[in-house]
Amino acid sequence: MTTIAFIRHGETDWNTERRAQGCKDIPLNQNGIYQADRLAERFIDEKWDVIYASPLKRAFKTAEALSRVMDLPVIADERLREISFGETEGTTEAERVERWGEDWKNLNLGRETDEEADLRWKAALKEITDNHKNQKVLIVTHGALLVRIFKDLLQDKTDRWYGLNNTSFSVFQLTPEEIWKCELFNCQKHLEETATI
Repeated sequence: MTTIAFIRHGETDWNTERRAQGCKDIPLNQNGIYQADRLAERFIDEKWDVIYASPLKRAFKTAEALSRVMDLPVIADERLREISFGETEGTTEAERVERWGEDWKNLNLGRETDEEADLRWKAALKEITDNHKNQKVLIVTHGALLVRIFKDLLQDKTDRWYGLNNTSFSVFQLTPEEIWKCELFNCQKHLEETATI
């Protein structure tokens, strides 16, 4: 079976300020760097075959922390970048309501559509699974895109996939029958103070 660990990038200042990041290339903050290093420690004795990442700094730098301990290159794939939030990027919820009103979600503010985002991540994932059959693949990407991925792979459109933690990882397996199964979801054990890594 092909195994994919989907990883959300480490923390940024905009995460702590609850600003929509989208395609803005916001770097990891000091805590995000720490989170990425702890995540890498968790994988130090594990065997994985390849690392893919969004080219946006916050995801790519998280992937580089893994790369250092696993001695694997990071393959950047533009199709794994975050969903573009258009004019709302850089704003908080309060600022969006002030600027565009309570109904701002229903306005055309240049946001990438779900359908557009799905087309690109599906093409990337198909290529990755075709090229790495029966291998173990790490994919470092972004929260909103991961929600789209999880809902689709498990055919579960509920809200249970929201609230992914920074540097959390979720392990999915693709069976020979082409069915996705979730083995681990939103795990952040590497950041627990008592974690033995």
